[in-house]
Amino acid sequence: MEQRDFGRLGRRASVVGLGTWQLGADWGEVADDDALAVLDAAVEAGVTFLDTADVYGDGRSERLIARYLRDRPDVAAGLTVATKMGRRVAQLPENYTLANFRSWTDRSRANLGVEVLDLVQLHCPPTPVLSSTEVFDALDTLVEEERIAAYGVSVETCEEALTAIARPGTASVQIILNPFRLKPLERVLPAAAEAGVGIIARVPLASGLLSGRYTHETVFAADDHRTYNRHGEAFDQGETFSGVDYATGVEAAAEFAALAPEGVSPAQTALRWVIQQPGVTTVIPGARSPEQARANAAAAAVPALPASTLEAVRALYDRRIREQVHHRW
Repeated sequence: MEQRDFGRLGRRASVVGLGTWQLGADWGEVADDDALAVLDAAVEAGVTFLDTADVYGDGRSERLIARYLRDRPDVAAGLTVATKMGRRVAQLPENYTLANFRSWTDRSRANLGVEVLDLVQLHCPPTPVLSSTEVFDALDTLVEEERIAAYGVSVETCEEALTAIARPGTASVQIILNPFRLKPLERVLPAAAEAGVGIIARVPLASGLLSGRYTHETVFAADDHRTYNRHGEAFDQGETFSGVDYATGVEAAAEFAALAPEGVSPAQTALRWVIQQPGVTTVIPGARSPEQARANAAAAAVPALPASTLEAVRALYDRRIREQVHHRW
């Protein structure tokens, strides 16, 4: 699989990574053996970048990754594991302190079974945190103390991303980017490329909408965020279906599916669309089965979408999606 330079991280990452929120919680139950099989399938397909967080299953996702790496020392050295911190406490700027950062990273180091974390991202912190010199000084201290190799931020909005990119120590910005969320193309991706900041594209399938598998009648499990967070009841609404109203999303996804090249699934088409956006380092779809992990990884080998398809995606966004999301994120 193609590997791209990760700028300030000083590493290379597969253009298709693996998001492991699904392996922790909030997407319905996934058994340990099934989760380990997903990790194995992804790595065997060429994935070298894994993204997790300390709150995914209250650390379960991190611990599963650690177990996988212990069982596969032959591949562990070639992988980059990014985790996140900051969502285990009330979302108040005053909680983003060096003492808490040390405590949170110590827990993730223990969960992942490593001395130094490859990449730690602030996990969609309150907006004022990203303008705090003290916060970034604290992150620099974690690097100096060799608790972490590098740091980045995961954000909700483009303005937050631009604020983080301006910080000289920021190695990466993780942001929602998919055919239903085009705003980052305007300023965020160009700014990141100019600064040498890696872009990690998350929610690339709009919580599965862009797979084209869902209908108006689809029912999700009660413990699936696509049931309980459609209006932002638990966390930012933009994390669920990219903030698009479900009914609208189903109909727009059917139109998107018609744009898929012959022999390429709608999900692979959406991933290919993300991969070829200038400035993207890696895209991190989740997977709940080995088959899904392999299919996602195969998107890296799909030929670049032609200009006519890119224009059709833009037209679909402008006509069906823009009004709901563009001004918000």
